[in-house]
Formats: sequence, C-alpha cells, structure tokens
Amino acid sequence: MTEMPDPVLAPETFQRRLLDWFDVHGRHDLPWQRQRTPYRVWVSEIMLQQTQVATVIPYFERFMARFPTVRELAAAHQDEVLHLWTGLGYYARGRNLHKAAGVILDAHGGEFPMDIEALAALPGIGRSTAGAIIAQSSGRRAVILDGNVKRSLARLHAVEGWPGRPAVERRLWALAEHYTPDERLVDYTQAMMDLGATLCRRGTPACGRCPFADVCVARARGEERRFPESKPSKALPTRATRMLLLRDVRGRVLLEQRPASGLWGGLWSLPQFDDEAALQAWLDTQAPGSRLEAPRTPFTHVFSHFRLEITPQPARIGALDSVGEARRWYDPQDPDSIGLAAPVKALLDSLSPFSLTAPAGP
Repeated sequence: MTEMPDPVLAPETFQRRLLDWFDVHGRHDLPWQRQRTPYRVWVSEIMLQQTQVATVIPYFERFMARFPTVRELAAAHQDEVLHLWTGLGYYARGRNLHKAAGVILDAHGGEFPMDIEALAALPGIGRSTAGAIIAQSSGRRAVILDGNVKRSLARLHAVEGWPGRPAVERRLWALAEHYTPDERLVDYTQAMMDLGATLCRRGTPACGRCPFADVCVARARGEERRFPESKPSKALPTRATRMLLLRDVRGRVLLEQRPASGLWGGLWSLPQFDDEAALQAWLDTQAPGSRLEAPRTPFTHVFSHFRLEITPQPARIGALDSVGEARRWYDPQDPDSIGLAAPVKALLDSLSPFSLTAPAGP
C-alpha cells in the first residue's frame, strides 16, 4: 500500500471547491476544447508538455490545419512534421507524435485505444498523458498527474522531496487518485491543470485567489515557494561546436540531417565540428578550394542538461561533387518545409538579406 499524506479535504469537498472555482475562472475556450477527439486532445497534451498554453495555441492550430486526423499525420513525412514543430522545442515530442500515429494506424486501425496501458505503450505517451486523453475526450474516469497537478498537490500537502523521485511521485499519484471524481471528468481534469497553470504557478503563486488557500499546508507554513522541491542541482557542463555556414554562388546554405536519435534528432542543421581544425579537414576533403571567412560572434544555446557554445563559421564554396543523401542545399530566401533546430533557424534567418557572388579565382 502506498503511503500518502493525510488528505486535507474529503474528496467531495475538494471536488466541489475546485469545480465551483473552475466554472467561474477556468479556461473554457481553448482550441483543443472544441471537438474533443482523442487525437486533438493527444496532440495538445504533447505540445503542452513543458510549454505554456499561449505558446502552444498557434502551433496547435497550424498542426491541425495540416494534419486534421491521425491518418494524415501518419502518412506525412517526418520532415514536414518537424517543420511545423520548429521553435516549439523538445523535438523528441514531434518525432514520437509521428511515430505513435503510425502505430495507431497499423496496430489499431486508426482508432485510439482507450485504456491506460495501451495508450501508455505508444511512443511519447506516459501514464498522465494517457489519463488526460481518456478523461478529456470520453469523460471516463482517469487520473492525471502532469507538472501543474504535481505542483498543486505538493503545495497543498507540503509533500517533501523532489517529485522526480519514485517515492515522492507515488505519494502524489495516491493523492491524485484520492481526489479524482467519477463524474465531470472533462471539467475536473481541465480544472486541475488550470489551477496549477493560473494560480498555483511555479514562481509566483496567487494564493489569495486559490479555493484551497485556507487548507494549504505549504501556505500555512509560509513555504509556498519551497514546494515542490527542486531537482538536486549540479552545474551544467559546457560543450563547444563550430557550425559551418557554407554557401554556394547562389547564396544557398549546406545543411545536414541529424541522426534520428540524440541532439536535434531528425532535424536539419548546419554541419557541426568540434574545432576549426576538424572543420578545415572536412572542407579539404569534401569541398576543396572553399575559403573560410571571419567567424561570427559565438553564442550559447542552453539545453536542460548542458550548455552548447556555438561559433558560426562562414565559408564560400570551392567545389562539392555530391551533396549526398543526408545533405541538401537550403535557400534562406525560398525556405523548404523542413524541421530546423532553433539556433540554426535563427542563423539562416539572419542570412536571408545577403547575396553572394562567385568566389574570386586564384
């Protein structure tokens, strides 16, 4: 039996307070709340992972316009899916979305399996996302525990420890299970997400407007900001890379597709090298006669687990016999619909006003 902090309210009281607040103050007209199909709920839930609603809305609407059904998503090329994901970050979400659409089509005839285990077995769908898909699209009882819900419950009960630790997560799941009702599941799950997103916020909780202010243990202790506890910190390591901005006489830029897994998996990027010597050696063998220009100012792109210091290195091409399957020429003034890493897109956008003439002869 999972140990659980004593609930601060009976489930019925908790549900009534939450839903009364939601009826007046909750969000009722988000794009994915219209035509609540498992597919639309699923796409929205994946996009909303670690991303704010305001950021997600235009991405969701563009995605739905292009891929209105799971069948059309499954039939698309990954490049097009990642192109529509460009700028949203955490690109594994987009790859898994595309992969899962194929599984739904092939293994389930294009219909979403509506049980937790089958949904959670799909790429990129965990237990909480599976619960949200079921509850939001069918109204059936299913429990959710996304980041917003974890934060609200951890504060309400002053649950000690980082939620990423298995024992802490088990306690939070037990609380979520305890409070989840049998009715109004669509509203209840949305209300739990809204509570964390709009009131029980990460940095500045609006405790004065919270329906649970009088029973919140963290607030009674004056420790709202201590909960949930943060992941034990360690200094982010820094890596360095040189990105080659190799342009031909038409101003096009050479891109390479990243491996399917790992950093920026499946996206198109500028060729990357550990240092200038490695970059020059590549040019000598792959594009002989090319000329390096002055490097651009380095900048840093921060990931969750390391910092990447990027030095853009412009060069003018001498010769390139064959681009190869994993490379392509990209015209910044007539861009292709491909997935680009965010810093690469920014660099390419900065090149668009420029034009190049053929390099001078020897």
